[in-house]
Amino acid sequence: MQLQQLRYFLAVAETRHFTRAAEAEHVAQPSLSQQIRSLERELGAELFHRTRGNIALTDAGGALLPLARRILADTESARLAVQETVQLRRGRVRLGAPPSLCTSLVPDVLRVFRDRYPGVALVVREGGSRDLVRSLAAGELDLALIITPPSGQEEPALAVTELLHEELVLVSAEPRPRRKVRVTELRGRPLVMFREGYDLRETTLAACRAAGFEPEFAVEGGEMDAVLGFVRAGLGPAVLPGMVAARSGLAVTPFAGPGLGRTIAVAHGHEVPPTRAATALRATLLTHLHTAAGSGELPPGTKLLLP
Repeated sequence: MQLQQLRYFLAVAETRHFTRAAEAEHVAQPSLSQQIRSLERELGAELFHRTRGNIALTDAGGALLPLARRILADTESARLAVQETVQLRRGRVRLGAPPSLCTSLVPDVLRVFRDRYPGVALVVREGGSRDLVRSLAAGELDLALIITPPSGQEEPALAVTELLHEELVLVSAEPRPRRKVRVTELRGRPLVMFREGYDLRETTLAACRAAGFEPEFAVEGGEMDAVLGFVRAGLGPAVLPGMVAARSGLAVTPFAGPGLGRTIAVAHGHEVPPTRAATALRATLLTHLHTAAGSGELPPGTKLLLP
């Protein structure tokens, strides 16, 4: 049974005339009649009583009529749904990002994307890079912003494009921060520390240990908003990404060379190509970063890695 045969059957059923049905379908009348006979042979029943000057549905034809209408309507709905998705009038993107990027880079990018493609649903999952990598590999995300691991620990199941190298800075409630601070100066200075699972926590701990000491905590276990609140309350300084620090309203002190930093990348699964909506979001992200870099809107110490 072919959709074309059902369309011809429906045209004859509605016009009760083979010639007029053929004209409506823009097909020769013998071809339409042949397709109807082929459909009847496949179904094993006549669909029309054919008498001179009168075409009427048989019982079999009457049973097929509502089903044919529904099948053709569903087919048209499917065609329109696919067309709207291809044209990005509909669709969905599942984006993963670390909390630090959800409070800095992600909102600006999503605002531009939403303005351009209002019919595409956006689903954002916050998490550490390791969790996001697992979610990408499992097909639970379409796209993710991740902090790249040390060289030699790349994830082979992912296609990764490095975007930015971001400077990490020290933020505090001090009214007059110093020009620069060394990691060794954090020894014995209680820090506000993120909970386990944050890439920032691991980077800070690794830097302190490389400098020969174990850091002290004024308070630990916070999410991004909590950490910023604790610093504002004067509980201690915290190590934050430059993009977050620039929006925090807190005193910002860069680290003396070689400093601390991290590389931000966008990733998707190797096995399954990104959806059209995910590809559009990725393009929006790259355009936003190029524009920000070109207009000097990236925070000091943040370097664009894209060509």
